Amino acid sequence: MYPYDIAMSKMYNEEDYLLLSGIQHFAFCRRQWALIYIEQQWEENLRTIDGRIMHERAHDGCSSEKRGGIIVTRSMPVISATFGVRGVCDVVEFHEDPDGVKLHGRRGRYKPIPVEYKKGRPKMHDADVLQLCAQAICLEEMLVCEIEKGYLYYGETRRREEVEFLPELRNKVYLMLEEMRELFRRRHTPKVKTGAHCRACSLQNVCLPKLCGTRTASSYIKSMLEEG
Repeated sequence: MYPYDIAMSKMYNEEDYLLLSGIQHFAFCRRQWALIYIEQQWEENLRTIDGRIMHERAHDGCSSEKRGGIIVTRSMPVISATFGVRGVCDVVEFHEDPDGVKLHGRRGRYKPIPVEYKKGRPKMHDADVLQLCAQAICLEEMLVCEIEKGYLYYGETRRREEVEFLPELRNKVYLMLEEMRELFRRRHTPKVKTGAHCRACSLQNVCLPKLCGTRTASSYIKSMLEEG
């Protein structure tokens, strides 16, 4: 049995909910996530601005339109009381299918498929995949259904990448949410291993990656004072 299966017996209070958007940050860098969601710090660079503009184009209020046998819903709020997470899906497509779910005010049945928009290209890490899977988990709970797959659309390649929501991926989402919740409970900003990815981070000046090495914060501050 996966820990994901055990989670189905839990229920979280609304004040303990985590944000879906934080999953991508957390998977990319635990420290970045803590600086944003625990310490409430944020700075923008060209990458984050481009990404925000792309999401604003995908989010057209909470609106829906039908194209043939597909209902396209933008900026759809989602929530899971079981996993204690909430947020907004860029796009959810409802494909007409006799084995799907009924939608209020619509004839027929539909299968929901989440679509997340990203600025760049497919990444070596699985941060985007985990975020999309968490969206599917929320949709499944809200609509009482099973969602087998979703898509990541990358602006640089202008292509969709299919993601299957396998048990291993769902389990990884659950374990990550538990780790996030524990850090948030402790209000702890962890140190992390620095690398090339730090140069692309908009929080580099706030994070001070040098502090994540072997030096303590006190020794770093002392050296800076001595240089002054």
